[in-house]
Parts: sequence; structure tokens; C-alpha cells
Amino acid sequence: MNKSISYDVAGKCALISGGTSGIGLATARLLLENGASVAIVGRQAAKGEQVLQSLAEFGGQVIFIAANLTMVERCKYVVTTALKQFGKIDILVNSAGVYQERFIVETTEAEYDKIMDVNVKAAYFLSQQVVEPMKRNGGCIINISSDAGIKGNPGCSAYCASKGALIALTKCLAIELSPYPIRVNCICPGDVATPMLESQVRQAPNPEHYLKELSELYPLGRVAYPEEVANLICFLGSSCGEYITGATLSIDGGLTAR
Repeated sequence: MNKSISYDVAGKCALISGGTSGIGLATARLLLENGASVAIVGRQAAKGEQVLQSLAEFGGQVIFIAANLTMVERCKYVVTTALKQFGKIDILVNSAGVYQERFIVETTEAEYDKIMDVNVKAAYFLSQQVVEPMKRNGGCIINISSDAGIKGNPGCSAYCASKGALIALTKCLAIELSPYPIRVNCICPGDVATPMLESQVRQAPNPEHYLKELSELYPLGRVAYPEEVANLICFLGSSCGEYITGATLSIDGGLTAR
């Protein structure tokens, strides 16, 4: 997908967790193309450096911060590092996430903790850390949830619980932080053509058939492109979304409309 859409985010500074692949990376590209500065966060330093090289062609100022966001101290470190580089944070995108298919009777405590730590705890404490710097000029927090947080999908109960928690957190923070004003919204994609989905497809006995059946679940007949989700994120981070807060926005090709 190569559609280029312009957003008035020039001069804004964004912090993106899970920024080295998928939705986070597509968002970083689009923000840079439109004149924003971007800090991307991931666990693997080597991968982060490769991504920085790939982003050079889009112009703008971009840095990579290596961190395990399941620890509160690392969330503090990430925000402090971004502030030292840019002086402010206007947009936080909580895009880091993990997925696992397990029925509740099969889920171990360690598996549950990993999903909740990455999908909820990291978003919670990154959001906590950006509140004070965002108070100066206002800001925007965007949480990436899922259709699974809206309707629940059998066979991935811990994942559904984590994504549902992000939706509830979004609504609470939208009210709590509105006086500053800091806007908080939640985006709920269906399946997106990311490395996470590619790994899921590869593990199927018949990957081609699996992807075909998956695509047929969607009224629009296909899964989303990361760039389509990135467009919605940039819309919310721009002046176009300045009256939107506390929203749960589906971008799922009609999946949750069934």
C-alpha cells in the first residue's frame, strides 16, 4: 500500500512503543514523512539500528531506544531519553504487544503475566510518565487495542483480557487527563499484515488456506495493511482529531459489525 496522506504534525514529537515493526513502524514512517520527530522503542538493539537506517530516507529526526517496557524503571528511562532528545512529547503511541493462542485451562501464570505486562502494564506506565511533560502543551495518547478487546475471541482469553483492559484504561484516562488537556483514544484493529500475523500464518498446517479463511471473515474480504492503521493514528495525533477523546475506534474491515 503506497497511498500518501498529509497530516499537520510538523514540529510534533512522538514516542512509539513497538516501533520497530508492524503498526508502530508504519506510524513512525508516516509521522516522519509529515515532519514530526520520532522516538521508537523496542527490545532488540540490533534490530533497532537496522530500522533507523531504513527510516533515514523519510527525513526528520528519529532515535531508537532499547528497553524492556515491562519494568517501570525502563518506562521512566524511555520517556526521560526522549525528552532529552526532543524537549517534549506530543504523541504517545502504545503499540507494543504480544499475542498467544491458549484456552484458559491451558494458560500458565507465566504466559498470563507476559501478555498482561507487555500489553497493559507497559502502556499504563508509559502513559503515567508522559503526563507531566504533556501538561505543558497538551498531548495525545493512543492505545492500540484489538477487535478481541471488544467482542472476545475464543482460544486467546488472556490476550482478550489485556486488550479489553486497554479500552477501559483509555476511557478512564480520557476523563482523568482532560483538564490539561491530554486526549486519550483507543484504536481496535482486526488482523493486520504484520510480522505477528505472518508468524501466526506460518504455524498453520496449511498457511495459504488459513490466510484465505481468515480473510473471508472480514466483510471487506481482506486483513488490514499497517499503513491503514497508521493513517488513523496520525489523524488522531493531528489537529483533525483535536475534539476526539475517550473514543474506541474500530478499524477492522467490518469484522465487529457482524
